[in-house]
Amino acid sequence: MHKHEEICKAVKDTKKAKEFFLSQLAYTIGPDRLQHLSEHHLDEYNLFDVREYDDFVKGHIPYASHIPLEQFKEQTVQFSKDKVNIFYSYCPLCQRACKAAYMAADEGYPVMVLKGGFKGWKKREFDVVEDDVSDYPG
Repeated sequence: MHKHEEICKAVKDTKKAKEFFLSQLAYTIGPDRLQHLSEHHLDEYNLFDVREYDDFVKGHIPYASHIPLEQFKEQTVQFSKDKVNIFYSYCPLCQRACKAAYMAADEGYPVMVLKGGFKGWKKREFDVVEDDVSDYPG
């Protein structure tokens, strides 16, 4: 069977398609929805930026806590089992947020990933916090 035929056969499996898209809806959040949550339901989620430190201080989403992926295991005390823990990284192609969400879910925490990452957030022209680097030790 050629690759094209395999794809056509897979596309016709509507049960698998429904499962796939349901999981996409359940475990991802778009920038518009996150913006709405930050305005009306800030107490329902925790937001974590898993990008590098330098990128975080240059600009991040309001209310985000910084957890570098390399320090993930040491930082799980910041997560909540009573709130959704939302992770984001650079862009849709970056897998850092998915890795973080996978590790948090493995520990029993409810998780989501911001679709489009920080790049998607900025593209929508939502607020960005820029930190004064002198406020940080190092």
